[in-house]
Amino acid sequence: MTEPKRLFDCLDMHLESDPQPDMLAGKENGEWRTYGTKEVAEIIRKLSAGLFRLGISGENRTEEGMDKVAIIAKNRPEWIMVDLAVQRTGAILTPVYPTISVGELEFILNDAQVKIIFVNDEELFHKVLSIRERVPSLRHIFTFEHVIHARHWKELQVAPTPEEETKLAAIRDSIKEEDLATIIYTSGTTGTPKGVMLSHRNIISNVKSCIPCLPQGKIRALSFLPLNHIYERMLTYVYLHNNSPIYYAESMDTIGENLKEVKPQMFVTVPRLLEKVYDRIMEKGSELTGIKKKLFYWAHGLASRYEINKSMGGWYNFQLRLANKLIFSKWREALGNNITCIASGGAACQVRLIRIFTAAQIPILEGYGLTETSPVISVNRLQIEDRSFGTVGPLIPGIEVRLAEDGEILCKGPNVMMGYYKRPDLTAECITDGWFHTGDIGVMQDGKFLKITDRKKELFKTSGGKYVAPLAIESKLKESPYIEQIMIVGPERKFVGALIVPAFAYLKEWCKTHGVTAESNEAMIRDPKVQAFFKEEVESYNKYFNHVEQIKRFELLPAEWTVDSGEMTPKLSLRRKVVTQKFADAIERIYTE
Repeated sequence: MTEPKRLFDCLDMHLESDPQPDMLAGKENGEWRTYGTKEVAEIIRKLSAGLFRLGISGENRTEEGMDKVAIIAKNRPEWIMVDLAVQRTGAILTPVYPTISVGELEFILNDAQVKIIFVNDEELFHKVLSIRERVPSLRHIFTFEHVIHARHWKELQVAPTPEEETKLAAIRDSIKEEDLATIIYTSGTTGTPKGVMLSHRNIISNVKSCIPCLPQGKIRALSFLPLNHIYERMLTYVYLHNNSPIYYAESMDTIGENLKEVKPQMFVTVPRLLEKVYDRIMEKGSELTGIKKKLFYWAHGLASRYEINKSMGGWYNFQLRLANKLIFSKWREALGNNITCIASGGAACQVRLIRIFTAAQIPILEGYGLTETSPVISVNRLQIEDRSFGTVGPLIPGIEVRLAEDGEILCKGPNVMMGYYKRPDLTAECITDGWFHTGDIGVMQDGKFLKITDRKKELFKTSGGKYVAPLAIESKLKESPYIEQIMIVGPERKFVGALIVPAFAYLKEWCKTHGVTAESNEAMIRDPKVQAFFKEEVESYNKYFNHVEQIKRFELLPAEWTVDSGEMTPKLSLRRKVVTQKFADAIERIYTE
């Protein structure tokens, strides 16, 4: 079997030798619709021809000369088929988050000079239509769902003529591994989006380096993290390389139901979603009564003490086996009862969650990387000796990491991007002699495991000149079941403060028990008893930090930060600048005597 050098080669690897009946699968009209390897290959062949007839190609192999095609859709089999078809014409796919603002969408389509865009449904069709007049390069809009007055994507699936077949084959053969494969605009936390240019070699090198770190051979995967992010997309190429069927969840709201239907061995997630799964489990546990409730909390207590790479003793191990049989087996059932591991990335995951899930025989493999590194730099492995709680694991094969004098993580290897599209100035700022500056601060633990301690740009000084690393404080405070979200504040201020969004499901239960009656979240957080309770809760965590890092005052906020309300990026990272601006009054109250 020839090793793939371009991303689209993954399809040909198994086409003749071992085609799958369910290479890709998605829900259509409430039923799973599977696409076999041969059907996928035929759709991609016809789609390539349709694109070619519309003048889309990469015959001019320069970064700006290759045609750009955008896609703005939820995860579905059609997404990957378009991706591979666009690649085979030599054009460049530019994926966009479905939740993107109209202003950013207009910027990206113009910056990349997009000629064709594929959209999911009527809502996204009208979103693109609203700015079409301001995007001169845009010639065609195609939809995956049937939409009135819109062209359906199946119109593009045409049988190529012998002449077209010859020309397309010649273009395919001319595509080299070092050629540009995709431009991914990073959502970022400030400023206009930057187009990260990734070559076939960048992503393929990451695929090959990650394969030994993950479950081996053919597995079934559930996909729900946005495919326009390189994290889920690179893992998709891992699945394709391993000939593993990929099932696409209908939406974020149906993940629980889809897990039970698909029974995957693996899926990829971000910590925010893991936190929500854990909160739901704990909510159900709190509703139990009698012996069942006691058993639930006994098992949870055992899991909270679990250590990896360390003998916990025969009595502990016996109890944990019993807890796994009586309690945690139900947790695994809720995830489809077939999970080998869950990969987590995109932000720091609470160590407490990784510990508890791992004890429950649901290994969480936390990794680390950036869009600019295709993305993985390090990851915890399935092998126990290559896993360490509180770290992002050993480096993957084939890349180098060194720590700058200030602790910044620098990365070098075939996974480092080609650069930022049309922005050589920004590229020069972050790549020096081949070393990419990640902007993250870290240390090597035990000479083997990479540990992220903070974001370089998020470190701040108090007015007393002391440095504070907010990430570590926030991660610790989020261990409280009563704290849903938190942001540490205090640059150039006298002390460290915090904006806190309570976990209202838990807080409501607390209020019932403690005689607090409140008709709304706003009334609840203003109640003196609630304020006093949160003061105690914060104080109980302050003991983990030195005097300068301790939270002296805080403000409770009435609503969760979300992507739609603008405080979170689409990959559920906090937009600190937005939160600071939006809640400037609350921050001022913290520092008003």
